[in-house]
Amino acid sequence: MSPADVDAIAAGDDRLKLDERQFRDLLARVAEGWSTGNPRQAVEAFTEDAVYVEPPDRQRYVGREELYAFFHGGGPSARPMRMTWHAIAFDRERQTGFGEYTFQRPGLQLHGIVTVTLAGGRIASWREYQYRSDRSFEDFAGDSLRAAPGSAQQPARPGDEVGLESYRS
Repeated sequence: MSPADVDAIAAGDDRLKLDERQFRDLLARVAEGWSTGNPRQAVEAFTEDAVYVEPPDRQRYVGREELYAFFHGGGPSARPMRMTWHAIAFDRERQTGFGEYTFQRPGLQLHGIVTVTLAGGRIASWREYQYRSDRSFEDFAGDSLRAAPGSAQQPARPGDEVGLESYRS
């Protein structure tokens, strides 16, 4: 998406609302920024006044400056971390989506889900619910990963990851 597209979205041009592929790409850029030690890349996916929260305010960060400090970790270099997306859904009309993920950094692994609301092609609101667990995502989610009988949807498989390369043509 070009800077002109982002400006048009910010101006309220409905023709340029993000679609599902662009939403997935946006979340993949956040994960890639975290996973490659580039917190600036992750922060750029958020609006200037974005709200990032784990209710009820277990974690709360407002604006890119606070997000950068949180993502960076406050040390001399970005803290090592990894984000893996397992499932993503998006409502284009509402510019709201969801992602199921595993987040890891040394000594911590979390499985969770996030609700994301967009404004101007960027993340305006990130609300996450997560559980600490040493189990793999597949063991953690268990038989809930099975597809419904008669469904064309395939369940997640070990090693399935959602990332930028998964969505580029």
